[in-house]
Amino acid sequence: MMSLLIIVGVVVAVFVGFNIGGSSTGVAFGPAVGSRLVRKPTAAALFVVFALLGAWTVGRNVIDTMSSSIVPASQFTPVASVIVLFFTGLALLISNLYGVPASTSMTAVGAIVGLGLASGTLNQALMFIIISAWIVSPLVCFGIGIGVGRYVYPYLDRYVAFTKFTLQFIQLDRSGTVPRPYINPNASPQDIVGSLLVIVIACYMAFSAGASNAANAVAPLVGEGGSLTVDQGVLLAVFAFGLGSFTIARRTLETVGNEITELPILASLIVSIVGATIITILSYFGIPASLAVSTTSTIIGLGWGRASRAVPLPKLVTPTPGSSDFEMATGALVTSRAEDLPVGPTIGDIARQEDPPEKSEEIPDVPDIGAEGPADLDEESLFNPAAAKRIVTMWVLTPSLAILASYPVFVFLL
Repeated sequence: MMSLLIIVGVVVAVFVGFNIGGSSTGVAFGPAVGSRLVRKPTAAALFVVFALLGAWTVGRNVIDTMSSSIVPASQFTPVASVIVLFFTGLALLISNLYGVPASTSMTAVGAIVGLGLASGTLNQALMFIIISAWIVSPLVCFGIGIGVGRYVYPYLDRYVAFTKFTLQFIQLDRSGTVPRPYINPNASPQDIVGSLLVIVIACYMAFSAGASNAANAVAPLVGEGGSLTVDQGVLLAVFAFGLGSFTIARRTLETVGNEITELPILASLIVSIVGATIITILSYFGIPASLAVSTTSTIIGLGWGRASRAVPLPKLVTPTPGSSDFEMATGALVTSRAEDLPVGPTIGDIARQEDPPEKSEEIPDVPDIGAEGPADLDEESLFNPAAAKRIVTMWVLTPSLAILASYPVFVFLL
């Protein structure tokens, strides 16, 4: 019976890792694949390599926290492990059905908290630290996004360009006996620098995803008396990531179902850097946190800051009486402050195989803060407050439901 439960636990862990790998590969390497900098198999291989690096290094700290620190490792019996993994997989299902970036990390921790409450072994001091990090880290991402969007992004948008190549960035000369790689002749020096930057940041995103997500797939199976050692758990998680990367990740760009897909490539790279850095830092300290929550918070902050350039800071702090609410938007990232100046390609453009308008070779001046431009208050691009409430509600609801649902199950079984 126990052997069967262990097998079930491993199968469920692979299912969780499979879905994580499929979604995370698309988010990390979407810009690189869509811009034809790397092919899909290359992107999958790079994701697996850097996810393994992240999981094998700082990811161990998160595995240790979730497998033995929130509750003692002895509490993770085969039955308890399967239940925790079940609720983690359920969070992935909810996320896919409703198109909301529900956090598998937060849900997995919620299920473990249910186990701790039922057994009376919950480490309350550690949970206070974890919950504090869950509150502070999105606010930090949001704040950084506002600062970059309001004061830095407009200048980067003028001088940093990303090209969508008709042919792959790296070509092979097969005229000789041994194929010789060479760079696409249409690539300018600026294209080369920008392209390498896209690939490096994609690899960094994969590192962060591996560091934070390996524990979600295997932590209940690891630990004192567990079914797997930490090394085995890391390898199993990355193996499952790889299955998702080489299969369902191929459809990520075609689906265009994630908030990040409608961002310009420049914005998506900024979001990736901020979100991945915050999660890597938290993972180093062994705190399980959500990459989806961090990146989405950065997207909202970046759009808010970008749109707020049309309003002086005193007006933001003290709105004019009788004026309509100035709703800040992630959509502000896909508009340009300069008249008749289209922005660079979005990941969604690439996914739909649409050619974005060509940018003017003339680089206009960036309007001062408070100077309104024709696209500053584009109502269609403003952020929908109802959507924001739905996302935040799901962030709170999924771990809460995991606790409420798992607690009676564990009370009954223990």
